Amino acid sequence: MTKRAIIIDDERLARNELRKLLQDHPEIEIIAEAANANEGIEKIGHMVPDLIFLDIQMPGKTGFDLLAELDNVPEVIFTTAYDEYALKAFEVNALDYLLKPVEPKRLADALHKLEHSMEERELTGVLPGAATVNRGILGENDQVFVKDGERCWFVKLNEIRLFESVGNYAKVFFSTHKPLILKSLNALEERLDEKVFFRANRKHIVNLRMIEKVEPYFNGGLLLEIKGGEKIEVSRRQAVKFKEMMSL
Repeated sequence: MTKRAIIIDDERLARNELRKLLQDHPEIEIIAEAANANEGIEKIGHMVPDLIFLDIQMPGKTGFDLLAELDNVPEVIFTTAYDEYALKAFEVNALDYLLKPVEPKRLADALHKLEHSMEERELTGVLPGAATVNRGILGENDQVFVKDGERCWFVKLNEIRLFESVGNYAKVFFSTHKPLILKSLNALEERLDEKVFFRANRKHIVNLRMIEKVEPYFNGGLLLEIKGGEKIEVSRRQAVKFKEMMSL
């Protein structure tokens, strides 16, 4: 199956070189190029690619900044002049990194990983390209990019157990991590699937699949115990909705 890709790199020569190497891989269709992060964000929004080849160091916003602004992140292969030690500092679990100048064998290896990753997505019922038009509802197998200082993660929504409002930010709870993202809880709620993510109260959205225990609470509310040990109160009004949803 053909994968639609966008190359995002501020160096025209680097874009041309990668395009030339990709001629040996007809399964990758280059649908656009971008010379900076803002252009990249716009093209990803309009064209919804399966894959982006992304430079990290660009004038203005970096590749990481670009990812942090996307609601729904496609598969990412970084193309960078950073060495592996510099990359390790970021702890990003990307699909792959290609060091410049890109070697044909390393590109082939990265595309093999891509094939494997997308097969897994199809097995879990997620079509390539995440099939969601920009601004659509995000599925639980879609991934988001979370950046906290020098640490960065690609996180599938089904791994997130809780979002907590902190002013204009939201704290994201997954594994042992609790980084902040610059998104309000209301903005998140609009994009999340309500069958999976439930607005428990003014400050919290919980992943329904991560609830371990439900107990009655003050004034007709409920208390939810989440897999990470967090206890979240469900307001009385939301408790009615919760009981209907869960058929309690």
